[in-house]
Amino acid sequence: MTQTIAFPDAKTDPAALRASLRDLRSVLRVADASAPALMPEALGDASFLRDHGVRYAYALGSMANGIASVELVEAGAKAGLLGFFGSAGLPPERVEEAVDRLQKSLGELPFGVNLIHSPNEPALEAAVCDLLLRRGVRLAEASAFMALTPSIVRYRLTGLRRGADGRVLAPNKIVAKVSRSEVAERFLSPAPEALVRELVAAGRLTADEAALAAEVPMAQDVTVEADSGGHTDNRPLISLLPAIIALRDRVARRYGYARAPRVGAAGGIATPASVAAAHMMGAAYVLTGSVNQACVESGSSDQVRRMLAQAGQADVAMAPAADMFELGVKVQILKRGTMFAMRAAKLYEIYRAYDSIEALPAAVRQPLERDLFRESLDAAWEKTRAFFLQRDPAQAERAQRDPKHKLALVFRSYLGQASRWANAGVADRALDYQIWCGPAMGAFNEWTAGSFLAAPENRRAAVVARNLLYGAAVSTRAHFLRCQGVVLDPETARVEPLAAEELDRHLN
Repeated sequence: MTQTIAFPDAKTDPAALRASLRDLRSVLRVADASAPALMPEALGDASFLRDHGVRYAYALGSMANGIASVELVEAGAKAGLLGFFGSAGLPPERVEEAVDRLQKSLGELPFGVNLIHSPNEPALEAAVCDLLLRRGVRLAEASAFMALTPSIVRYRLTGLRRGADGRVLAPNKIVAKVSRSEVAERFLSPAPEALVRELVAAGRLTADEAALAAEVPMAQDVTVEADSGGHTDNRPLISLLPAIIALRDRVARRYGYARAPRVGAAGGIATPASVAAAHMMGAAYVLTGSVNQACVESGSSDQVRRMLAQAGQADVAMAPAADMFELGVKVQILKRGTMFAMRAAKLYEIYRAYDSIEALPAAVRQPLERDLFRESLDAAWEKTRAFFLQRDPAQAERAQRDPKHKLALVFRSYLGQASRWANAGVADRALDYQIWCGPAMGAFNEWTAGSFLAAPENRRAAVVARNLLYGAAVSTRAHFLRCQGVVLDPETARVEPLAAEELDRHLN
């Protein structure tokens, strides 16, 4: 039975008003205004819950190098959230180990795996695609794509068939992370005919699968990535999300889809207000990243978690990306407590200025060997060469012919190891830590200041997510009242983080 609480004025009993706002099952009435019952499950698109088999329209993004760990994905799945394993940067055998564990531990609970665009290592991208198809992983988060590749198209189209009702069924689902309209349009559209023909000719798709390709979008979910950690264009969600939603509507009309793709929001999602705002702007779901890295289940180290817990919104910077170094692509990282941003920028500046290791003047080379590599660049090259001979021999072979590429691979080795040093908590490399992080981390720290979630050891992914969702529901109800002329004291609608037991009382 629904409880109704009536007040002639919001100032009559602010404590009771506050309690009513936070009792999400009640219908709150204040004078002539009302705020209907609103549970966190109602935030977002109901079809997202149904299609992915989750309780909440909330996803844990696939932070690379296993930062989005199997433990993080498991914790999310058991709490009704959609988690993606961070496979980018890991060798295929490590990815398969993770898939094996997740399939055994989660059973029918949903999870996904990252499929990242690797322009410098197309063989690695193809290997991960093969692995996902072979192991029956039906959900991939596509990230860092600038154009569609044979691997991502093959993953999406493999297994296409027409159902009994005449609709095309696509067993392999893609959640595409985008920050540009032109990339979003590629994922909102069907696969390019030329790529489909090439895959058929190569025996990678059947003629029947190709014939149905024009009826489905490349991704059934597109995540608008605003100012986030890692790969980002630093764009504001408030302008980017509505633009991509409008684009989705135009593309869906153009192709006459039976069901239009959904559009979600990521980047800056770290407080109840930001979750509520994203949904009010039309997001079908939200996806978090930086705050998950600060949780105990992440694949990062305790040292990194402590550093993240001290971060402010301005404690971030852009630095060259390891995977797209030669292209000048940058990622957003934590600058507080580390010199990585400055050192990585210096490497890119040197790469642009010189064509080989041998061409580096002593005044340039010696500081690199002393401070960054802590060994000669020749020794660093031998280790880099051994790594690529195992991971992607074509890269090592190209470097033997192209001194500029050799220089790039050595510099990329520092960038790649900087992330692994952070994840492993290598103490004497703290100044070199590469920690992917966006301003959202600072916002989360500001919201949790003084609460139990201020301590890194208390940050558990499910507790963080459910607090954000619960707070967003309260904030949305408060917004309903404001829209009807009710003036609320700022503290009335403020939601402090709740412990797991308290959340259970409110949400179960």
